[in-house]
Amino acid sequence: MKKLLFVLAVGTFAACGNASESTESKAADSTVNSIDSSVNAAADSAKDAIDSSANATIDSTKAAVDTTQK
Repeated sequence: MKKLLFVLAVGTFAACGNASESTESKAADSTVNSIDSSVNAAADSAKDAIDSSANATIDSTKAAVDTTQK
């Protein structure tokens, strides 16, 4: 009787474990991809803002140097 219960328990675990594992895995992958894309978008936006600010500072410094040299 114990062997029969053990076989049924293992069979149930093996059958149910695979289905939920793949569903959970797909959901986790989807969440990771979503977070990854939003982080990349935020990083790209921040990089663009920093580059724009740095270029403006460089341009104004060059203009100031040019006017003092003339």
